[in-house]
Amino acid sequence: MELGPLSDIASELGVTDIAVTCDGTVWVDRGQGMRPYALRVPFANPQAIRDFAVRLCSQLGRRLDDACPIADASTVEGVRVHAVIAPLVPQGAAISIRLPDAVAPNLESLAKNGMFPSEWMPLLEGFVERKASVLVTGGTGAGKTTLLKAMLMRCAPGERIITVEEVRELGMLDHDNRVSLVTRDANMEGKGAIGLSQLICATLRMRPDRIVVGECRGGEIVDLLRALNSGHRGGMTTLHANQVAAVPSRLVALGLLAGLSPQATAALAQDAFDVVLHVSRVGGRRCITQIGRLEFAEGKLRGNLLSGWNGSQMLASQQWPGFVRAWSR
Repeated sequence: MELGPLSDIASELGVTDIAVTCDGTVWVDRGQGMRPYALRVPFANPQAIRDFAVRLCSQLGRRLDDACPIADASTVEGVRVHAVIAPLVPQGAAISIRLPDAVAPNLESLAKNGMFPSEWMPLLEGFVERKASVLVTGGTGAGKTTLLKAMLMRCAPGERIITVEEVRELGMLDHDNRVSLVTRDANMEGKGAIGLSQLICATLRMRPDRIVVGECRGGEIVDLLRALNSGHRGGMTTLHANQVAAVPSRLVALGLLAGLSPQATAALAQDAFDVVLHVSRVGGRRCITQIGRLEFAEGKLRGNLLSGWNGSQMLASQQWPGFVRAWSR
C-alpha cells in the first residue's frame, strides 16, 4: 500500500499508529502514546489532506466522498485506514492509520517487552494448548489484537482456524490451515451486505477447530456465544471493556442489540469463555493487567478477578492457585 508523505514514518520500526488531523498535523505512536511528527513536505492545505484521504481509501476499494464521508478499510496484511472528511470534520479530513507489527508477535516477544510477567507464560501457553475459549478485553490501542495474534501463533499447525473480521487486522497470522472472512458493505442499491453474524454462522459449516472473531461490538456476540456453547472450544475474540468486572454488563448490552434478554445472555456467556484477559496501557506500555473469568452466581453473571498486575507487582485471589494448576501447560 502506498502511503505517500507518510511512507517514511510508516516504515520505522515500532510505529503502531499514525493520525492526521484536519489542520494537517501528523501524530505518531511508537508505543509510548501519540507524539507530533514533522513531515519533510507538510500538507499544503485542507484540500490536500482530503485528496490524500480519498486516494488512500481508493487503493483499498473504499469510496470516500460527499455521499459517503466515512470510510474504514484495511489491506490483507492488516494495515487499517479510517478516514472522515468535511463537513463531518471542520475541514479537509481526519485520518487514522493502524499499522501491524513488522514481525508477527509471539508470546515470547511480548513477555520480553513486558506485556506480562514471565510467571504467566505457562498459563498463556496452556490456554492455547488446552483449547480454552478466550475473551480479550481492553480499550482502543491497548494491545488486544496483538495478544490475540500471539496466542494464535501457538496453535498447532494442523488446527483449522477461521477468522471473522469487519476489517482485516489479523493479516500477519502465519498459519497454513486458516480461512480469513471479512464483512462486505451494501452496494449502491443498498443490497449485498454481509455482516459479522452471517459470517459467524458460516464458520460452523467450515469444519473449524477455532472460531476467531476479531472484535465483537454488536449483536454478533450472541451468534458467537451460541457457537462456543455448541461444542466449538478454543475460540477467541476481543471486546471493549474497562475491566474484568465490567464484562458482564458489556455482554448484556450487546445481547440486547440482538434482542436477547439479560438472563439469556448470561446463561450463554457463563459457559462460553474459560478466561478473560484484560489489557491496558501502563505508563505507555501495553500490559495484561487482569486475568479473570465469568461466573454465574446469585442469579447474575459476574466478572471474577483472579489475578492482577500493574507492570511490576502481582496480586492474586484465593482461587488463583487452583486456576493456574488447571490451565498451565
